[in-house]
Amino acid sequence: MRMKSTSFHSVPIKHIPRRTCLACRQVKAKRELIRLVHAPDGNIEIDTNGKKRGRGAYLCPVWECWETGLKGNRLEYALRSHLTPDNREQLMKYAKDLLKGAN
Repeated sequence: MRMKSTSFHSVPIKHIPRRTCLACRQVKAKRELIRLVHAPDGNIEIDTNGKKRGRGAYLCPVWECWETGLKGNRLEYALRSHLTPDNREQLMKYAKDLLKGAN
C-alpha cells in the first residue's frame, strides 16, 4: 500500500481510488459504486469484487442510474461491447434485486 505524507505533519494519508458513475457522472470512491465488466469471453457481468479481468464501467447503487445506464447505449459505449436483450434483462433483474435489499 502506497502512503503519502502531508507537508506539515508526518501523518500517512491513504489514497482512495475514485471512479465516475456512467449515468449521473458523479465521482465517488470506487467501493461506493458497482462495477460492470466486459469479460474476455464476451459476456457483460457484475463484478462484485472489482478485480475481474476486462473493461469496466461503474454505476451508483441507485435505480435511476441503472435505468439511465441500461436504457440507452451508454453502457455499450463505455464497455465497447453490444448488450443482448437477454443480457440487458439480466442486469436489470440484478439491479432490482440489489436495490430492493438496500431499502
